[in-house]
This record gives sequence, structure tokens and C-alpha cells, in this order.
Amino acid sequence: MPRRLRPAFLLLWSLAVLLLATPTLAIKFALPSYRYPPAKCIWNTVHDNTLVIVTANVGPGENQRVDVEIVDNSQQRNVYLSKKGINGETRLAITTHAEGDVGVCFRNYLDHEVPEKDRLKHTRVIDLDVDIGADAVDYNAIANQESLSGLEVEMRKLEGIVQEIVDEMNYLKTREERFSQTNESTLQRVQNFSWFIIFSLLGLGAWQIFHLRAYFKRKYLID
Repeated sequence: MPRRLRPAFLLLWSLAVLLLATPTLAIKFALPSYRYPPAKCIWNTVHDNTLVIVTANVGPGENQRVDVEIVDNSQQRNVYLSKKGINGETRLAITTHAEGDVGVCFRNYLDHEVPEKDRLKHTRVIDLDVDIGADAVDYNAIANQESLSGLEVEMRKLEGIVQEIVDEMNYLKTREERFSQTNESTLQRVQNFSWFIIFSLLGLGAWQIFHLRAYFKRKYLID
């Protein structure tokens, strides 16, 4: 391949890999209001020590207050941040502390001045974007700071994507080893329990034979 075509080819290939390998979660929904609203949560599976950028664009709405909270479902039940009364575009950044699902939870509070019969008329439209891992890195800032060219920025993105793939493979390998150990432990316990049942039945059978023999001797049914 000619040298003058090689950078353009690498750039196109990088863009194709980025489009195929790093989809961005974007969702838009209407959030109804309540006096005591339940949480509306959007969940994503995230690994430990991973950067997560949440961008929430909350539409206008009178007599309503939207609160946001970012939590996870790990054993620690971490609450990363909580913010009340968000309006317009709000950008939030966290770094996860545990393996599991991270939820972005919204609550839409209705003012007490509004009659309950008019509650259904009050909603807020939320446009939510969640960027995880390599998607959450601001490569433009890195390019400006390190004076990187466009191709170098794309290669830096690919490096982050490849690292995520390697981390995912290591995570799957660890899970497979843990499941294998669990299966082997379960099989060993089942075998031990089976032997226990066999010896228990043999012992019970022998006891019944001796007991019946002694009973028949007392009744002079056998010598």
C-alpha cells in the first residue's frame, strides 16, 4: 500500500472499529410527577474502577422538581452522588467502586399547590446519555493537552477500546473459573451426600434385620 494512502486507511479503519465496538447508550423518556414519586432507574452493567459520564437534559416543566441519584446494586449499595432540582443539561461523572449494575435514578416531585387531579398534566421529558469506559474519556481535551493529531487521537481511542476488551475477557475468564470451581464443589457435595444416603440405608437395613431377628426370637418364631 502506498505510504500516502496508509494514514487515510488507518483513519477509516479506526472510525469503523469505533462505530462498531463502542455504542453509546442514549434514551429519551417522559417522567411523570407524583407527590411522593417512585424512582425511575436506567441500569447499565459496569466493571470496577470504571469512569461513567452521565449527561441528563431535563425539559421544562412548571411546579415540578427533578432529582437524580446514581447508585449501584453491589453488596455495598454504593450511592455515588445525589443532586436535587436539576434543570436543562446536567453532566455528572463518577468512578465505580464495585462490580455490578449502575443505575441512574430520577424522581419527579409535584408541588403540593397543584391539585391531585391535574397530576397527569405535569411531566418532564428527559434526554439521557450514559458513556462508560473509553466512551467517557474526553479525547478532545487530551488532544489539546498533548498536541495530538487526528490519527493519534483515533489510535488513542482504539487503545482504550482494546484495553476494555482485554479487561472484559479477563473478567469473563475469572467468572468462568469461579463457576467451574462452584460446579466442582457442588459435584463433590452431591457425591458425598449420595454416599451418606447409601451408608445410611445400609445401616438402617442392618438395624432392621437385627431388630426383627431379636423380635422373632422373643416370640419364639425362630430359633
